[in-house]
Parts: sequence; structure tokens; C-alpha cells
Amino acid sequence: MQMSVSSSTNLVLDNLSPKDFIIIKGARMHNLKNLSVAIPRNQFVVVTGLSGSGKSSLIFDTLFVEAQRMYIESLSSYARQFLGKLEKPAVDSILGVSPAVSIQQAVNNKNPRSTVGTVTELCDYLHLLYARIGTTYSPISGQKVSKDSVSDVVDYINQHEDGTKILILYPMVALKSKQDLLKKLRVEQGKGFTRVIQGEKIFDIEELLEEKTKLVLSKPIYGLVDRIMVKKNDQDNQYRIADSVQVAFFEGMGSAIVDVVGVEKKTFSDRFELDGITFEQPTTHFFSFNTPHGACKTCEGLGEVIGLDERKIIPNPALSVAAGAIAPWNSPTMRKWLNPLINQKIKLNFPIHTPYEQLSPSHKEILWEGRGDFAGLYRFFNFFDSQSHKIQYRVLSARYRGRILCPSCRGTRVRSDAQYVKINDRSIIDLLLIPIDQLIPFFDALSLTAREQQVVEQVLGEIKDRLHYLMQVGVGYLTLSRPITTLSGGEYQRIKLATALGSPLFGTIYILDEPTIGLHPRDTERLVEILLNLKHQGNTVIVVEHEPLVMHAADTLIEIGPEAGTHGGNLIFQGTVQALMQGNTTHTARYLTGVASIALPTQRRSAKKKLLIKHATIHNLKQVTVEIPLNTLTVVTGVSGSGKSSLIQEVLYPALEEYFERRVVHPGTQTFEYTNAVLAGDLYGIQSVKLVSQNPLGKSSRSNLATYMGMYDFIRDIFAKTDLARERRYHPGHFSFNSDKGQCVDCGGEGEQRIEMQFMADIYLPCETCKGSRFKPEILEVTYVGKHVAEVLSMTVDDALEFFADHTSICNKLKVLEKVGLGYVQLGQSSSSLSGGELQRLKLAYYLEKEQISQPILFIFDEPTTGLHMHDVHKLLVAMHALVDKGHSVVVIEHNLDVIKSADWIIDLGPDGGAQGGQVVFTGTPEALVEIQGNHTAHYLRNIIDGLQR
Repeated sequence: MQMSVSSSTNLVLDNLSPKDFIIIKGARMHNLKNLSVAIPRNQFVVVTGLSGSGKSSLIFDTLFVEAQRMYIESLSSYARQFLGKLEKPAVDSILGVSPAVSIQQAVNNKNPRSTVGTVTELCDYLHLLYARIGTTYSPISGQKVSKDSVSDVVDYINQHEDGTKILILYPMVALKSKQDLLKKLRVEQGKGFTRVIQGEKIFDIEELLEEKTKLVLSKPIYGLVDRIMVKKNDQDNQYRIADSVQVAFFEGMGSAIVDVVGVEKKTFSDRFELDGITFEQPTTHFFSFNTPHGACKTCEGLGEVIGLDERKIIPNPALSVAAGAIAPWNSPTMRKWLNPLINQKIKLNFPIHTPYEQLSPSHKEILWEGRGDFAGLYRFFNFFDSQSHKIQYRVLSARYRGRILCPSCRGTRVRSDAQYVKINDRSIIDLLLIPIDQLIPFFDALSLTAREQQVVEQVLGEIKDRLHYLMQVGVGYLTLSRPITTLSGGEYQRIKLATALGSPLFGTIYILDEPTIGLHPRDTERLVEILLNLKHQGNTVIVVEHEPLVMHAADTLIEIGPEAGTHGGNLIFQGTVQALMQGNTTHTARYLTGVASIALPTQRRSAKKKLLIKHATIHNLKQVTVEIPLNTLTVVTGVSGSGKSSLIQEVLYPALEEYFERRVVHPGTQTFEYTNAVLAGDLYGIQSVKLVSQNPLGKSSRSNLATYMGMYDFIRDIFAKTDLARERRYHPGHFSFNSDKGQCVDCGGEGEQRIEMQFMADIYLPCETCKGSRFKPEILEVTYVGKHVAEVLSMTVDDALEFFADHTSICNKLKVLEKVGLGYVQLGQSSSSLSGGELQRLKLAYYLEKEQISQPILFIFDEPTTGLHMHDVHKLLVAMHALVDKGHSVVVIEHNLDVIKSADWIIDLGPDGGAQGGQVVFTGTPEALVEIQGNHTAHYLRNIIDGLQR
């Protein structure tokens, strides 16, 4: 069905069935202009449009909120009081709504105990698997630990020929004196036992008590329960054997001995023990680190402890001990701890000139444990701990400590004795540490008996399905023990998507917010296959997306526009991608058809100065050494999990921050050793580093565009200089809703008042006093060019440009906001309501406007195209190039091919994700990259550049 906006839209929608369509009428959330649309059910639907056009307002704030609200209202009033309250969205009606699942980018799971394994429920299935078929092995002998039952003993006895003489015994506790022995014998006699055995001889208890015969206290003594001959076909005989064995287990406190006379003597135990160790029988709680029973006792199930951080003690493993690899021993006063090792290097056979990273385990043991007169690192820090009453020792010791992986559980959080339980020589701890892409071969090659296969068939199927889904969404490089809090928004969303695929739901509405964020084009193709699989399961999949690859796969494309902000909020197209490209002039159609495009730069900048990162070794980075050119636009690329964020956000950014702090104290520093890398090169080519992230400016609803950009001060000054303001002696503070002088008394400058409702969503009503303006009524009597201050704050950037045309100081700030594509945003819009992409562009505008910044800065952007339409990406690139033209340097982590092709320099990491990544596979210009064969980024970039050059 192809639709466009018309006055007869509602008539068309009235003829549609809610069984076939989700019918939305009169949506008015945010900038939506009474929008009506019918979304086909059981289809893959992509909703696109410019940033700020109203896509999220329609899909998340209207459709999803109403689906959630309807579900909550279907519950009993008792259940509703425990759930969150949702306000009904501004919409006339929504028909055909089924249960909805929203999978968004935000990592809203802040639980430190949540891991990839718990979120995907794979940990739960692994607990079941190991509890059912796991085999416990003794760490001493390596033998299988088993627990014998009465039937096991009876089966053993019946393995012998009929007529075989059998003695059923139990061990008596060791006795230290003759008096103890006599006392014990009387007890046994009282229980009805008449004989004991020592060696091969049977003794009568009555005779022993009369001291007619004697036992040797130093030798083991056994109580005789029964003497019997094997008769397999005699039922009474079999019952008697079973009863005797049960008595022997009871009297022997879990141990029973079967003496096959003249053949062998075998011990059985109904306790789970071996080699003097009592083991616990595996249960699901035994493996669960979210229970006190299964959690590691050292870290209490958190996976980390405070301890000596090897990365801080030896920040540069490429250095040798002689060259200063050990940071705490590099000062003259601490050198005395190292001198014994230097002096005895030949005696200890220690290679002091070999890089630390190349030392053998035995040499590292000498360094840490010490040997002879050399104390070692552990004793060095133990000495400091013993002197902790002195502040200088406490400070130095704390400098080299941090959160490290728990040594007991290796970061898996599971109790250490869980490693004794194995399946095919692998413990659950081993599986939690193995990347997902290596787990699949393990489970595919699993060798089980017919009984084991029957017991875990369903569990094993669930495990394999979930692992394959995780591979499909491109997170095969992650381990199941990876904490959720360390994942990017894109990784978290894809894990949730894989979890949804593993749940056999149908008839559900799945709503996704830009699932391609953080994905290389190679991984995007895999993602599309998964979304189509969700649809084929009988679900409706709705995706808010700008990625052309995803648009082309859609059954139905919906575009909201035509522009952003107040100029958006309309349904401007609905139909197939082919129909959009054939006869439509929307922004999306122009870029998909090539009518509009982001041109290649006419010239690539060449760098005269370069930063150098050496020996970067965090996460999967493998001793990465790479140059970053200054005064250029550098783009860092690579498939998901290749190490881009690790290199730039976890090495370069914190290392530069610490370097600039140290440089103030020690000017002239040309190289800097950080925890996991070394910085060198033209470090004086920049004076500071800024990470322009998508993190909120703050949670306060009082922060807005005008305050962040610093133009609100100018606006308040303008109002304070008006005739009426001077007459009333108003100061600039009177025109601020953050000041007691100007803010409404009743609402405190919030503009609304909250009314708490039981069992219903709290109602926020405009303040009756200020009517939502936030100001005192008398303040609004002061106007400038016919507008009071609240009306000015309600203006969009575009409108304000015209209104303040005569005020250069304000216009300069507004022009920059318009330049980065924020012309549709209101001056007074709360920063907490801005999207991640809008926040990043706002921060970019802030730095662009700062003309007085004369010192060169290195700006780092992490996927700045998040949430941006192709038309907005063009504006973003213009702004970034403007930063470089001002003398700054820009480093961008990005997958967007339009950004990659516009770069002066590309650093490509790979060749794959996870353990197969962490290496620099290419550095150079985009033209040089497309010449590389077999490179994932080059494969997709080649088509873009070739198309533009034609």
C-alpha cells in the first residue's frame, strides 16, 4: 500500500482492518502534526526522515508507549501498583496494537552482576547442563568423583558367581585406648552386632569383652554386618543383601566395604568424596554467581577485587627490567629494591635486558615472588602495607592498586570448585571465558551418551540456538562473562535482539532504534537477515533507521518530514523503496537515487605533525603501534569488535588527558608512558584533548540550548535594557527562571506542576499561575520587539536568527547551531530531552563557535552520525572540516561510508573482531584503501568511491 498525506487519510484508514494494520490516528506528540498512518502487520517496516523530523515521537513516544500502557491497564489494580505509570500519549486512537518489545540503544542495565551470559539466559542453560550431566573430577588424582547407592553395591555383588561368599562390613572409627575399644564394642553389641574383623580374622565381640582375645589398636577394625552367599535368583537373598548394605552405610557413616572372600575387598561410599576431599554434588545454584551459594568467595560474585594492578606496575611491557619496566623502582630511593636482581642476574639466570612481555613464566615468578636476597614485587608491596601508618607509603601503594580480575574465579564470578565439574574436559568457568565464536564448535563436537543426550536435548538446543543468534548479530568476539556495563549501546541492543530471537514469540511488535549503530557494513548485512527472520516468525518489525542497506530490505518504508522540528511531523511517504526512488523528491529519495550526494573532497590534507601511539595493549589490542596525523580529519574504521574504541577511547584519550596534567608539572616532556601504551611524536602539536560524546549534559531540566551556548546572558541583558525594565529597576537576573527574582513562585520555574494519581500515571499540568512560561506574570510584561522572554525561549534557532539579526554576539552562536543542523530546536528546549545525535552536534557547535580558542585541540568523536539522516551527515562533515580548518585535529570512530570517504587519513583495525582483531591492517587515504583486496572496509567503500568518480 502506497500512501501520501491528504485530507481523506482518515477515510482510507477507516476501511482498513486492525487485523492487518496498526492504525494510528491523530498523533500529536512533540512536533507531530495530527499524523495518521497505517503500519502493515507482519512486515519489516523502516521509518526514516531527517533528524528531529518526528520518527521517534511516532514510533517510541506514541506507538510503543500506548502498547505498554494498554498492557498495564489489562492487569489487575493490585498488580498495577507495582508497575511504572505511563501517561497516555497525545493521539486520537491506535488500533491493531499487539504486545510490543522495544530494543533501544541505551544500556539501561546498570546491575554490576549482569553479564552477556545472564542477559541472554545462556548462563541459566549452562547451569542446567552442568547440573544434569557434569562430571566431578578430583584435582589431586584427576579421578572421577562418584557417589555409590545401595543398588550400585548390590549390582557389584551380583557380578560374581552364585555361591560366592560375601562379607558386608563397615569401618569403625579409630580408637586410641583399650578403654575406648571396650566402650565401642559394648555399643556395637547393644546394636545387635556380634563380630568384628581385623585383617583376615573374624573376632567375636563377647570374647573380646571378656578379653579372651585382643585387637591391635593401630590397625583398622571393621564391623561385620552380614555373611552371605550370592543367589541372584533368590528374591529374599537380594533383599537381605540390600538391607545389609544399607545398614553398613549407616553404621560406617557413609562407607561400606564388600569383602569377596579370597578375591578382593572393595570400599563404597554414599558420600560425594575422593582423595580425602568431600565435594558438593552439582546443582543449578552451585554454578550461579547471583546466589551466595554459587558466588566466588573472594570477589562475592562481582568478578573483580582491589589488588596490585600489573598494568600500573609495569605500564610498558615492551621495556626490559634494566630499561625501567618496573615503574615503582625507577626512582633513586626505590632503586635499592631492584639492585639485588641486577647484581645477581647471572646467579639467578635472569635476563635483565629482555622485554618484560617476552619473559618466561619462571622469570616472571622470580620478579614477583623474589629469590635469595632479591625480595620481589610482592614483598616490596607487603612492606609498604606494613608501613601504612605513614602517609607517603599509603599514597605510593595506592598508586599501583586498582580493580583487577579476581584471581580465584578469573573474572567469571563462579565459586572456584565449580572448575572441578566438567563436560568433555571443559568446566563452566572455561566456557564463560571462551569467546562465543569458539563456543559453537565446542557444542557442535560434544560427545554424549544416549542417556545424556536424552536428558539435555532441549537444553542443548536452546544453547546452540542462542549462540548462533549472537554470532549472526556480530558479537561473536564477546565472552559470556563480559559485564553488560562495559558494552556499547550498539552491542547491548544486538544482544537484546539475539535474546528476542531466542524466545519463541510470534504476533509481537518489535521496535528497534537504529540497530546498525556500531556496525560495520559487513555486519549490517547479517543484521538485516536476523530482522527478516524475526518477521518470518510471525512478528511485525518496525525499525527507525537511516542506513540505506536496511531501507532496501524493507517491505514498507515510511518517511516523516519534510524537514525537522516545526517543519516536520508529517507523513510524506509510505510505500516500497522502489516507489520512493521512482517518483519522489524527499531528502531520502534524493540520496538513495544519487540526485543528492556527499561529494569526495577535492584534496586530502597532508600532515606535517603526527602523534605516535606505541605498544597499546588493552582488551584485544596486540601491541598496536600507529601514527595519528595532526591537523587532519582522521577516521578509525574496522569491523565490530576490532578494537577501535579500545585504541581511541581507552588508550589515546585518557593517556593524553594524563599527559597534559603531567606536562604542567614537567614541561618539555616529549614522550609519555601510560598504563597500557606509550605516547610519542609531536605531542606539542596539540594543547588539549576533547572527547565529544553523546552523553547527556546533565539531568537538570533547566539546562537548554541558550544556557549551554552562552547566549542566554546576552538575551537577559537585552531585556534588562528595555525602558520598562529600567523603570522597574529589573536586572538580568529578573529574566531567568533559575532566579528567585524572575521564576514563578508556584512552580519554581518548572512551568508545570505534578499531581500524583494512585494506580494511574502522575499528571503534569501547566502551572495555573504562569501558564507554563516559568516566569512571574510581571516579568512577561517586559517585551522586546513585541516578544517577552518566554516567547523568545520558545523560538527555534531558525526563527531566532531572524529575530536577533542586529545582535552579532547572539547571531554568531545561532549560525553555528544552524550550521550543524540544529535549526529546528527551540532555544529553551531542555538539554535532557535532546537525542544523543543532537547532543553531540550541540557540543560540536559549542567548540565551533569558540573563535578565541587559538591553541590547537584534538577532538575525538565516537560515531557522530548516530541518529543522523544522510542529509544531516553532510552538515556534520562540513562542521568537522571547519574545525580542522581552524587548526584543530579531529579523530572519528565511524562506520558510515560517507564519513570514511571524506577522511584525510584512515586507520583500519582488524582483520576481524575479538581475538582475531586488535591489529592495524591499513593506514592511508581512502583511495589507497580501496586498492586493498580482502579488506572488509575496502570492499564496501570501493563501490561508493567508484560511483562518485563515474
